[in-house]
Amino acid sequence: MGAADGFTDSGELDGLTVFDSDGEKVGTVGRVYVDDDTGKPDWITVKTGMFGMKESFVPLAGARRVGSDLHVSHPKDSVKEAPRVDADAHLSVAEEEELYRHYGLTRKTTGRGGDARTTSGTGAAGAAGTGAAAGAAGAAGTARAGQTGRAATPGGMGGHRDTDASRPLAGAGAERSAAGAGGRDEMTRSEEQLTVGTEEYESGRARLHKYVVTEEVTRTVPVSHEEVRVVREPLKPGERTAGTSDLGDQDVEVTLHAERATVRKEAVPVERVRLETNKVTEQKEVSAELRKEKIDYADGKEAGSGKDMGGEFGQGRRR
Repeated sequence: MGAADGFTDSGELDGLTVFDSDGEKVGTVGRVYVDDDTGKPDWITVKTGMFGMKESFVPLAGARRVGSDLHVSHPKDSVKEAPRVDADAHLSVAEEEELYRHYGLTRKTTGRGGDARTTSGTGAAGAAGTGAAAGAAGAAGTARAGQTGRAATPGGMGGHRDTDASRPLAGAGAERSAAGAGGRDEMTRSEEQLTVGTEEYESGRARLHKYVVTEEVTRTVPVSHEEVRVVREPLKPGERTAGTSDLGDQDVEVTLHAERATVRKEAVPVERVRLETNKVTEQKEVSAELRKEKIDYADGKEAGSGKDMGGEFGQGRRR
């Protein structure tokens, strides 16, 4: 596939939010790769995963921009499952072919006597480009001959290059010393650093619900009642004439009283219940893969005479 139609400037793609073919958000544009033949954007990397630490290559063929959004023609799962390729300053032929196969695409030929981007031709063309670009750089300029050569000969290989080589781990290690670096005897080593932050999200909901239950309650209540008993008192001599002396039947009634237990129910407020939230802080571990460049040097006398021990923060430091 050639450069994507409709995109002529890599700057118009920087920082766009990428959505897949179903309209689902995938991530943001990280790097833009242009076709060496046309100079037009052809591939982008999309930052995915936690904190955007991972980058996946996505072809721009069939993509369209809507405002600050970029809609690509591939599903989100296909983007996330794309082959992991280091976002270096230049895509190798093998890496590009692997990406084309993953997305079910085919590469177009360069139009210069057939497809110049073959696996067998990568090394030769790269070495030739290195010699032409570096001149008398000699052995000092051949450490990354394959990538440097392709960057120096855009027409010969028809590959893709990163439009922003100043980004971390995007070809910074390809800078050569001595004549190849404009006379400077130094190079810049880059590495990725992990920046960890937090964001607040809705983790759940809590609510109060009031309902009625019925229970059996037993109480003891004192009750009283009246009882009848017969009391006999002899009459005194002076009291005998006061009563009647007629003999006969007579009835006397006494009304008895008693208490009984009664029940009355009423609803009364007994307590107030409310919800409160408090913040609890705990320690959480996060992990991510970080890349860093290492630098070896050769003095032309002994192979592997200098090994990168990790730079300023490693076990040792060589200059």
